[in-house]
Amino acid sequence: MPQMAPIKWLTLFFIFSITFILFCSMNYYAYMPSSPKSNELKNINLNSMNWKW
Repeated sequence: MPQMAPIKWLTLFFIFSITFILFCSMNYYAYMPSSPKSNELKNINLNSMNWKW
């Protein structure tokens, strides 16, 4: 079975690395978080932790 030259391993590593970086960056920038509505912000009770010491 023929062995691969070191330059082939290097190009294969670069191809997989670039593919991985592109895949991760596309997943990162494709995610659009939904912003909370102003009505939902008004319903949040800020005094919910009323500790009795």
